[in-house]
Amino acid sequence: MQQLTALELAAWLQQPDAPLLLDVREPHEYALVHIPGSRLIPLSDLPQQLPAIESWQETAQRPIVCICHHGMRSMQAALYLQNMGLADVINLSGGVHAWATQVDTTAATY
Repeated sequence: MQQLTALELAAWLQQPDAPLLLDVREPHEYALVHIPGSRLIPLSDLPQQLPAIESWQETAQRPIVCICHHGMRSMQAALYLQNMGLADVINLSGGVHAWATQVDTTAATY
């Protein structure tokens, strides 16, 4: 499983080949804090949303970075997506918490 730090993601998001951002937390968590440009699909909804995710990645032709609070649910999501045949799926190590403490210190933490 490929991992990415918050600082590495922040740098990558400044590039033209920036990845797609898939947030797998629950809606109430996403409402508190999220990385701009991320798409919310809760972990429990991934199986039903798999065709939409596949289409999203195929259309964009970019890697997907999975995001959660600290990196555990997103790792599960990334492994699931890989097992379902998606290529270029990466886990954000430390999750949105690392983003809020290392990249956007004005973002809320919980």
